[in-house]
Amino acid sequence: MKLQTIVDIPRSPWQAPIDARWLLLGSCFVDAIGRKMDEYYLRALSNPTGTLYNPVSIARHIHLVDDADIVIITFGTAWVYEDKATGLVVDNCQKRPASDFLRRRLTVDEIVTLWQPILEKYADRCWIFTVSPIRHIKDGLHENQLSKAILLQAVEQLRNQFSSVTYFPSYEIVLDELRDYRFYADDLVHPSSMAVNYIWERFSETYFSAQTLREMDTLHSLWLDRHHTLLYPDSPEAQAFTKGIADRAQQLKKQYPWIQ
Repeated sequence: MKLQTIVDIPRSPWQAPIDARWLLLGSCFVDAIGRKMDEYYLRALSNPTGTLYNPVSIARHIHLVDDADIVIITFGTAWVYEDKATGLVVDNCQKRPASDFLRRRLTVDEIVTLWQPILEKYADRCWIFTVSPIRHIKDGLHENQLSKAILLQAVEQLRNQFSSVTYFPSYEIVLDELRDYRFYADDLVHPSSMAVNYIWERFSETYFSAQTLREMDTLHSLWLDRHHTLLYPDSPEAQAFTKGIADRAQQLKKQYPWIQ
């Protein structure tokens, strides 16, 4: 008996090496994936300037791509706030009065037109676009769906225009495969840790080779041991365990020098 609608995800035409430099920009879903990458000691930089939700704000920080090989962009919403005084879209309203801003929804053409020159300039990067599965319920459920639809159409146009762009369906995975509130956090909006772990599994199957996955397992084992809580840290057994971790880390640093 089939109990789930499984999202079919084609393998990426390229596979990320273990030493790839990643940049993740976008909604708080990016932060969740960035934390998973940290568990495997991947060279990932996630939202260094803070969480960004709309395509305009994300594009404003695209200079960070200069130091990356692979870029993950997660659009959260098509709704933006324009400063009435300057006409510019703001990253956040900084607790200013709502009357200072014009709230409007971006169009598909606006998003595509904004991102085309970026993708042309950085055509040598590998791009992964996603739409955040996190619902912006403060916009209203219907308005949120309209917003997500605009983002999905914009990403599809960019994917069709640029061979460097792939689309990872995190939005579809949560809404179709994981359509149960047990896969949501207590706020019933953000994905639970179980959902994030499942999305990470699907992501890893898509963008990493079997060899890289084996290397990641080795590094993840070190991370788990480092984060293991010792009941009796002063015992000889615990101290031997800690020394073993330090020795292993030193050995792994010879092959993976970016490990801290």
